[in-house]
Amino acid sequence: MSEAKPVAIPVKPVKATDEVALYEVRRKVYPRAVSGIFARWRWAMVWFTQLLFYGLAWVQWNDRQALLFHLTERKFYLFGWVFWPQDVFYLTVLLIICAYSLFLFTAVAGRLWCGYACPQTVYTEIFLWIERKIEGDRAKRMKLDNAAPSFAKFATKAAKYGAWGALALWTGITFVGYFSPIRELLPTIARFELGGWELFWICFYGGFTYLMAGVMREQVCKYMCPYARFQGVMFDPDTLVITYDPERGEPRGARRKNSGKQTEQKLGDCVDCGICVQVCPTGIDIRDGLQYECIGCAACIDACDQVMDKVGSPHGLIRYTTENAMKQHWGMRDVLRHVIRPRVLVYLSVLLAIIVAGGWSLAHRDTLRVDVIRDRTTLSREVEGGLIENIYTLQMMNMAETARHIHVGVSGLDGVTLVEAPDFELPPAGNKGFTIHVRVPADSAPKGSHKIVFDIRSDGAEAARLSEKASFMMP
Repeated sequence: MSEAKPVAIPVKPVKATDEVALYEVRRKVYPRAVSGIFARWRWAMVWFTQLLFYGLAWVQWNDRQALLFHLTERKFYLFGWVFWPQDVFYLTVLLIICAYSLFLFTAVAGRLWCGYACPQTVYTEIFLWIERKIEGDRAKRMKLDNAAPSFAKFATKAAKYGAWGALALWTGITFVGYFSPIRELLPTIARFELGGWELFWICFYGGFTYLMAGVMREQVCKYMCPYARFQGVMFDPDTLVITYDPERGEPRGARRKNSGKQTEQKLGDCVDCGICVQVCPTGIDIRDGLQYECIGCAACIDACDQVMDKVGSPHGLIRYTTENAMKQHWGMRDVLRHVIRPRVLVYLSVLLAIIVAGGWSLAHRDTLRVDVIRDRTTLSREVEGGLIENIYTLQMMNMAETARHIHVGVSGLDGVTLVEAPDFELPPAGNKGFTIHVRVPADSAPKGSHKIVFDIRSDGAEAARLSEKASFMMP
């Protein structure tokens, strides 16, 4: 039996000049303008979110800014509500609601947040709109970037960057206006009297808006956003995602208008025009399947439907559908029937329960709060008349925006009295601390700790009454 000879496998020699790239070289994306139902929805969300952001800072409520994180006063104003640092519980509830809403929307229809409401998407749309108005659409922008340096090119680029800078600066000012009242902030800017932190955050937030929406764009969604990385575990075969139908579209090829079903040419409905790639803000080809770079903006659906109209083919070559619907050839009615499934019901139930519980807690929260703090330096002492005295500090907080007239009493032990019963005004949305001396007869209770109760009552429109327990030390 002859001995087997080894087979030599040719190996391409590596040249000294060859380099292995560790990172993908960025190819600038020039998104093409598109119109359609999803583009209108996207712009509706742009208008809605930006009217809220830029407009809400100017809304007045009770002679102050309606939405204000007042860091100096350590208060958060939200229309008729005033929140203090002690109300961080409500911030926790809000964050949980946002998280579960994201889980719910993603389980139902993929990256709806990314495609329509994410600040990165919204500001990229605005910056692209400015770019198109100044430089023109896709072909003109590409031609301008490849053109030789000239005064016209410099002037066009300067106009675009100037418009971007003005929008980013106003965005930074508006952001700071939610922490430092904007009607006071603008005059200080005009007088060049900005504080250091205000100047820093205007430049920081405005600069990052410019960088993210004007320069980096799709790089943020592809490499920086964590949601793009873990979205896959939030999808399932019944999640609505943007999908290309290969059974209908393949094989691709050009054809004449109204050529009907391409039986003679044996072509699918995809004319291989590439417009779905040109309109994509992240520069991907949806025909290659679902990719983590897809932000779910549905621009490719609008573009493909327009092409289908031109060639006389039905819409839906690229559409919102599910993995199961593609495999089993379901219609939209069957797809929607499978949207309500156990996973979605769990998310929805938990979300509704948290919203109801948080809303009930907010509606029934106390508008008057008091903390009783014992004087730790002197637990108790004997004063004239054979009385035992304990000293307390009462820290009172008014959660309403109306002044309160406060009365304080004490009970719980025989003969317990206040040296001077406090009777004072508590300012609107303010706090006040004062010292109270409580005395009891020496023979009213045995040695040790005993419970007493402070009774706090407020008069007026915001009438309230509450009791706060404390311990009284008998020597």
